[in-house]
Amino acid sequence: MSASATGRRHHVVIVGCGFGGLAAAKALGRAAVDVTVIDRTNHHLVQPLLHQVATGILSEGDIAVPIRDALRRQRNTRVVLGAVVDIDLDARRVAVDTIGLRREIEYDILIVATGARQSYFGRPEFAVDAPGMKTLDDALELRGRIFGVFEMAEGERNPAARRRWLTFLIVGAGPTGVELAGQLAELSRRSLRGNFRRIDPGEARVLLLGAASTILPTYPEALRERAARDLRELGVELHVDGQGVDTDSTNPRVQRIDAATKIWAAGVQASPLGRVLAKAPGVELDPVGRVKVETDCTIPGHPEVFVIGDLMGLDDLPGVTQVAIQSGRHAAQTIIGRLAGDTTRRPFRYRDAGRLAMISRLRAVAVVGNLALSGFPAWVLWLLVRLTSLGGLKNSASVLFNWTVAFLGRGRAPRVISAQQAFARQAIEVHACDAANEPALSTAAHAEGGLP
Repeated sequence: MSASATGRRHHVVIVGCGFGGLAAAKALGRAAVDVTVIDRTNHHLVQPLLHQVATGILSEGDIAVPIRDALRRQRNTRVVLGAVVDIDLDARRVAVDTIGLRREIEYDILIVATGARQSYFGRPEFAVDAPGMKTLDDALELRGRIFGVFEMAEGERNPAARRRWLTFLIVGAGPTGVELAGQLAELSRRSLRGNFRRIDPGEARVLLLGAASTILPTYPEALRERAARDLRELGVELHVDGQGVDTDSTNPRVQRIDAATKIWAAGVQASPLGRVLAKAPGVELDPVGRVKVETDCTIPGHPEVFVIGDLMGLDDLPGVTQVAIQSGRHAAQTIIGRLAGDTTRRPFRYRDAGRLAMISRLRAVAVVGNLALSGFPAWVLWLLVRLTSLGGLKNSASVLFNWTVAFLGRGRAPRVISAQQAFARQAIEVHACDAANEPALSTAAHAEGGLP
């Protein structure tokens, strides 16, 4: 029975509190509805800044805001910690698992905003050697690996083994890979200078691999060339001429790269919850698992279910922050309109807010409308945009302080790593095995054309 028939307020359930889910929840803060936000973590994460946590510029608390704190002033909103494992579209219920405790929550309107996760293009075994960077746990593990290998190299007497410890391999030359490569180069050549006695951190190799013929393939050619020049000046080795990735060292087409630290930034796939929705008649997925939605962001046959952000398959929209935010607001405005009696199904119109990528200190590239920026102006714009995405004075002040330390000075305060981060998942395993027998990632000049 509908909410209007029983006289109670409509119950809106939002699954996922990334940029899209949070935008929808905030837009419903003053609406005459009850809102339940469900997320598997207790925080909203600013994902574009994860690479700065991994490289010791920012702490995890700088880029993660507790969901309850972000929504504390919304009396119509409650927060549930847990993972949605099933959706009954006919009964309008979601099944939530919270560390083994299962419960069901009914809804009148559902907004699914569970985003995307790392894609290994059908090679899940790469995840062991080359973790991605989608969560705080990912960034903290990478921070342990990154700073841990410098410690291991300091104690290594064998020159070949030391070179291996000081080699970083990044797979994926989009904005994430480019930003990470630039920060790793700057970390080793600038921030860690004088910190060690037996090694020179500046001798670290940073290799960036991509499947396309250039880095940042969605950017204008002039900005791609500028970014490539900036990276090379920092010492980054670019391998973006269509080379692929393989683990088969017996293949004569494979050039082995012996790197202790491998990082995957090559692609994403939609949340598995899309497959749950696709069980409904008429609901389909696109090749990367996104749910094909109607023009108003609802799924076919179920106007009460909205899919937004990276999980939404609509007009080949990119998986960027602004798509998530704008689609979240669109869903909320549509709901408010329906409650007021407006049954018009207004299509979602995305307004391109631009693209940004920071290369290193004082260097960035940006596209805003027809305007292309590079160098210092683009870097300042990048800083301003990222600051406004933090959503709180405390976080903004902390980030601004850490940026001042890192960019104007040479220090990186959040460099502390735990024993588990440094050794449990990589260093002990690597140290215990013979480098010649390790299943390492390698580059391959595939005749078939490289990465899928």
